[in-house]
Amino acid sequence: MGQGEIKSHASDTGNSPKPSRSMEGLDAIPVTLLSLLSNSLVLQQIAPYLSVSGILALSATCKALRELVQTAQEVFRYLDLSTLKSAVVDFSPLDSGGISWRAERMDESLTEDEFYSGPLRGTFSKLHQQHVLRHVRILILDGLSVPADLVREIIAEDRFNVRILSIREARHLNERRLQQVLRYAVRPTRAEGTPKLKGLYIFGSKDAVHKADAALSSKKKLVTVQASRGVMSSPGAQIGAEWNQRSTDTLSTILADPVDQWYASARKVHKRPLSCEWAETLQACEGIIAFDAVLCRGPRHDASTASADQYLKPAIATVALGPDGCKTCGGCPETPAVFGQHSQSCFPLLSPPPLHSPAVRTAQNPIVDSAHVTPRLILRCEDCLRGRWCERCNTWWCEFCYENPTSRINLRTQMQQLETMEDLRQNGRRTAAETGPASASGLPVKVYMGTCVEHCLYGEMMAGAGSNGMWG
Repeated sequence: MGQGEIKSHASDTGNSPKPSRSMEGLDAIPVTLLSLLSNSLVLQQIAPYLSVSGILALSATCKALRELVQTAQEVFRYLDLSTLKSAVVDFSPLDSGGISWRAERMDESLTEDEFYSGPLRGTFSKLHQQHVLRHVRILILDGLSVPADLVREIIAEDRFNVRILSIREARHLNERRLQQVLRYAVRPTRAEGTPKLKGLYIFGSKDAVHKADAALSSKKKLVTVQASRGVMSSPGAQIGAEWNQRSTDTLSTILADPVDQWYASARKVHKRPLSCEWAETLQACEGIIAFDAVLCRGPRHDASTASADQYLKPAIATVALGPDGCKTCGGCPETPAVFGQHSQSCFPLLSPPPLHSPAVRTAQNPIVDSAHVTPRLILRCEDCLRGRWCERCNTWWCEFCYENPTSRINLRTQMQQLETMEDLRQNGRRTAAETGPASASGLPVKVYMGTCVEHCLYGEMMAGAGSNGMWG
């Protein structure tokens, strides 16, 4: 049978010739890692999740990837050095060797700040030589030794283009010196377009370990425990332990939720007290540099409306009162701040710092609920809340709904306070609210010794009366 007959026979039977193996592979060519990372959108999304050591290991695999790492701006837009071992100050004896910057710079002219900033300066020098330092927009230095002079260099020097800087729980940081650096950076006579820094994380705590890292660490601990507990290492006995660990991880994630910290109630957003100098620094940087803290907007801080005996100096808001507002009116004199409707100076930078965008607006934007309702933000300092906020149930009354009798405790002795509490136990809720603790003017007191009278204090008295305790 000739070739023509073969073709006609194939067409007659309805069977076309099968494609060759080489033609089959044209539609299924695998995508290489280089071609995938060459897409700037993909690279920008993936790079923030890679550690510095991972990026350097990737660049060492081939020349093409090395060139991509050094030239692509998206690789080092987000740079987290908090886990870099070489950025930690080594306090081992000097004669141990191996630390070049310590061996070369240890002389009489070496200052304390130069010593503590040595590891980071060395890291920045290497990144600058590789022409990647200029691409960094979000820089994380949490927990490292970051002297104020190093922050000044990050803000002022041209080799840095950092927009958001995080130095939470930084060591060897002179806060007074840093305040001077920030005030100088925002001075009225500064050059146009300066400072480049737009957001500074400094007051909060370091972010928790990444969920994947925490899960891996928990799994390693679980394997270690199984190998050393005998009968408790059986699969059945470890089911409960694994679920308990999962519950602990979930609870830790919920407690570390940045939205809950600022927009939920019953929480002090700052654990350590913040000085009035910091409040003045935030006031000077308002509209220029944003912080992970905001000034209290209570009416007593407004010199134009507050009386001389009621006026308070600028202070940082340390208490989150939640979206519900005053117990009586449901609002506050300064009006609750709503993102998108009020000035950006009313909103703090939320943790963790953004991964992909160096814009301050992105760092301040809260997560809306399922109903797409933007939460209201009400923050106050403790001086504004003294005598009008229950620290137990987080109920509070604003200045319009309750005139705080400031002299109600000053004239009371300890015995008089105990007598008042005894009256609360005997007379009941209604009498306690009306004839319980009162000011010198005779007005009923809503908050007594940091506890609301009508609910929490009355409940405490009733609980004590039935348990043979202090009030039994």
